[in-house]
Amino acid sequence: MKKLKYPFIIGLLSVALAACGSNDASDSADKKEDSKTAQTEEQQKQTKEQEKQMKEMQEKLEKQQVDEKKTVALVNDEKILGSEYNQVLQTSQMQMQQMGQDPTTKDAAKQVKNQTIDSLVGQTLLIQDATEKGYKASEDEINKQIEDAKKQYDSEKEFNNVLKQAGLNMDQLKEQLGESIQYNKYVEKEIKAEEVTDKEVKEYYDQYAKQAESAGSEQQQQLPKYEEIKDQIKGQLEQQKKQEKVGEQVEKLKKEAKVDVKI
Repeated sequence: MKKLKYPFIIGLLSVALAACGSNDASDSADKKEDSKTAQTEEQQKQTKEQEKQMKEMQEKLEKQQVDEKKTVALVNDEKILGSEYNQVLQTSQMQMQQMGQDPTTKDAAKQVKNQTIDSLVGQTLLIQDATEKGYKASEDEINKQIEDAKKQYDSEKEFNNVLKQAGLNMDQLKEQLGESIQYNKYVEKEIKAEEVTDKEVKEYYDQYAKQAESAGSEQQQQLPKYEEIKDQIKGQLEQQKKQEKVGEQVEKLKKEAKVDVKI
């Protein structure tokens, strides 16, 4: 607000002093213009600095990528290519940035790389096991998901543009959706997690409420009542338990698999 207020006052003074003569008015106008110029230059300088920092960060992030055709790992003789690695890598980098961390530091870069490889190897093992057990996606199921996705956009052209920006063509999209449907069927049938109890839900809420209380009265006032969010908490805890079981399944499959990481 202060940056806006100062030139506004200069503008008022230039009008008030106009009756004092053309020279005085000219001086005041010059001061007003100088103030605006100084402000504009400072804003441009800040914008350029931000753009420079963003460009430097993007360059650092891209340096962590690998050749798209490079084999980054072999999982039971199935190749995982650099193109797949780079897609998952970008997601891992983004998640770390959202947590306020810099994924380009030496330790963070190593962590992101390991997370990306572990994720790809785990996904591949699960899909391989799902295929072996006969889980698959039908053409109708894939097409239905594509039609549902298109409904989120104003036109098919907009949908295709988004697809292009994601670096995908229709065949690649169908392949990814097919694997997603196959994976969901497999997890639903093969991986069972323990039920979430009411006691666990209440304990989670109480812990959250305690954190809100220690954070201050404002956050405590914003805390929803237990009855309002208990179903949401239960769903979150169910998802956590499911993911833990998925992790256990991956570790089990790893023991029986041949995994060769190439990077």
